[in-house]
Amino acid sequence: MNPIAKTPAPPYYAVIFTSLRTPGDAGYAAMSERMVALAQAQPGYLGMESAREDVGITVSYWTDLESVRAWKANAEHLQAQALGHQQWYSAFTTRIAKVEREYSL
Repeated sequence: MNPIAKTPAPPYYAVIFTSLRTPGDAGYAAMSERMVALAQAQPGYLGMESAREDVGITVSYWTDLESVRAWKANAEHLQAQALGHQQWYSAFTTRIAKVEREYSL
């Protein structure tokens, strides 16, 4: 998997999830893998980029806001969100942005 998502020409949407993890795994790695696979199967999904050091940042790309809403409301994703609130994250922020321009090297 290329670490930089191949996205179409704008416009499209980016969901930026920034997080601080709690210590330990407690099933996090397995759920993270499942969420990536599930997101990839969702209508409107365009790609994803993720990095983690002290702060984790995952950016997923979507064709439109309806696809973003459908992903947030996915039943398995809702379960993962609940577990994130309960045990995996000490803090997080989700931002949704419209990508209007991009350029690459």
